[in-house]
Amino acid sequence: MITEALTNPQSIVVVGGSNDTHKPGGTVLKNLIEGGFKGALYVLNPKEDEVQGVKSYRNLELLPQVDLAIIAIAAKYTPDTVEFLAQNKNTRAFIVLSAGFSEESHEGKLLEDRLVASVNKVNGSLIGPNCVGVLTPRHHSIFTKPIPKLDPQGCDFVSGSGATACFIMEAGISKGLTFANVYSVGNSAQMGVEEIIQHMDENFDPEKDPKVKLLYLEKIDKPDLLLKHAASLIKKGCRIAAVKAGASDAGSRAASSHTGALASSDVAVEALFKKAGIVRCYGREDLISVASVFMYPELKGKNIAVITHAGGPAVMLTDALEQGGLSVPAITGAAADALKEELFPGSSVANPIDFLATGTAEQLGTIIDYVNNKFDHIDAMVVIFGTPGLFEVYDVYNLLHEKMKTSPKPIFPVLPSVFTAKNEVDDFVSKGRVFFPDEVMLGKALCRIYNTPKPASDDFKLPDIDKPAIRKIIDESDEGYLSPQKVTALLDASGINRALELVAQTTDEAMAAADEVGFPLVMKVVGPVHKSDVGGVVLNVNSIEQVVAETERMMQIKDAVGVLFQPMLTGTELFAGVKKEASFGHMVLFGLGGIFIEVLKDVRTVLAPASKEEISRELKQLTSYKIIEGVRGQAGVNEQMFVDIISRLAALVTVAPEIAEMDLNPLLGTPTNVVAVDARIRVEKVPHS
Repeated sequence: MITEALTNPQSIVVVGGSNDTHKPGGTVLKNLIEGGFKGALYVLNPKEDEVQGVKSYRNLELLPQVDLAIIAIAAKYTPDTVEFLAQNKNTRAFIVLSAGFSEESHEGKLLEDRLVASVNKVNGSLIGPNCVGVLTPRHHSIFTKPIPKLDPQGCDFVSGSGATACFIMEAGISKGLTFANVYSVGNSAQMGVEEIIQHMDENFDPEKDPKVKLLYLEKIDKPDLLLKHAASLIKKGCRIAAVKAGASDAGSRAASSHTGALASSDVAVEALFKKAGIVRCYGREDLISVASVFMYPELKGKNIAVITHAGGPAVMLTDALEQGGLSVPAITGAAADALKEELFPGSSVANPIDFLATGTAEQLGTIIDYVNNKFDHIDAMVVIFGTPGLFEVYDVYNLLHEKMKTSPKPIFPVLPSVFTAKNEVDDFVSKGRVFFPDEVMLGKALCRIYNTPKPASDDFKLPDIDKPAIRKIIDESDEGYLSPQKVTALLDASGINRALELVAQTTDEAMAAADEVGFPLVMKVVGPVHKSDVGGVVLNVNSIEQVVAETERMMQIKDAVGVLFQPMLTGTELFAGVKKEASFGHMVLFGLGGIFIEVLKDVRTVLAPASKEEISRELKQLTSYKIIEGVRGQAGVNEQMFVDIISRLAALVTVAPEIAEMDLNPLLGTPTNVVAVDARIRVEKVPHS
């Protein structure tokens, strides 16, 4: 929990405070002093009576009562110090800068556990250990640079890495981005990024609190907590962007099902961010570009006017916007002709609007006015203006600044001459403006934000399924792959449409099954996990003689326990599956089958539980979606029925969390029906509540 002692301490002690400002204990004290901390400030240093002009105590017993302790001493001394302060000095907040804990060794983890136990015992707050500190308007409890000028309407920034936090701030400050509060959580021994976001949500004041939140995560220990509070903040009007590092997952290579091979922890992260409405970024500059866009009014549509005096950047920006799903539509008509008359000969207003290298500030103002007042189909504009250094551009940037104050449509400034026009750019930033040095990064950021869905609704009804029947099957099953009979029973209990299936073990049973199913039919071996790999699938069986021969052959296959009979169905191959991913819960994956899953990995993912609206939105994002709609004379698929089956999968695993992996592969889809032809379910027993 985050205490008042952490966010608004009346007194702070720096344990290990030093006169040497090249040490963490010296630098953090210097930053507290220079940051103007208004409360009582103390130092604990056994060798000094005064440090940097601040009274120093030589032992803990002499120290007054203190709200917040910043610890900058060796790890081995830290647990005893924290315990003493918590028990004897009413200290309820701790920022442990020191390293040497769980990030280094098992012994360090034991020390860290002692820290957490001591702080939890008094319901206190612990940031760290192994962090760079906390930066708020009230106290600069941080030992690194940069320390930006804090702005109440800047970004809240929470980072799992101290060094990365510094690098991200540096990338942002130079572009005019401001920060409100910065939390470096280090090892997240007691509180991680998730708990900080929880605090920001539960204490959110729409009148005073920053609306932009930036996250850098190296792990997500509590995805449910992050999902709940990030989505809540976004619904309250906030905008959140995050980098999640560590995307690779070698473990998925060894998975035994299609779903397992496709679903990694990074797929779960992607699904979580989409469900919450978090804009996912992939690096420092990416995060800063998105954060900078957040500082502008939200796009109300997808049509962008590109205004430039240089053709090349405009073309690159146009490409980035169009490829990302935004539009740079043509500008034509009488108003366009009138605008062209206001510009130098050779200018173009078709969009991009190119008013040439000789274009003036006055002309730029005219263009912006036309876009605002005459071109109703344009939703926002990007202005690209640099200089080759032949003349100063203060007048252009001043004009831009003034127009941005009153423009009803967002204006995003790309100022590429960060060296040649450094003084002019710095002057623009000094007016409180945020700029973009690179047009393609801006274009990608705009597209990523525009394409990130709003938080998924949690107010929806799951499909009706037979919960008692499902629980009975699961409770009576052992771990591992379920028998075909149990699989079909689960599908039936879930209301998932499936093909007729009969299982035979003898030739007499096989002939009876074939007679009931009818020709042509499909035969599949029961037992081996990968049926095709062992010759255990035969299509278009048309005679009793072939049924007998294939039954005898299949029963000789290693691990075979029977032969399954189904009617030979046709349709578009579809795929749906489930994978349980550690603390994230169940991922539900879906798309077209065949080459689209095997080679192209064209799959979408939602986290269960999921609404039909959420599933349908993701389905439309498939690269192969036009095939589902029906294309070039080829019949499509009943999309509503496909969505219904996917939603029933999501409902099934909420009732049966023991399902670790599940494949419906293939499903066959036609304009009138979607049928599960083959299914595989693997169970891992967990305590059921």
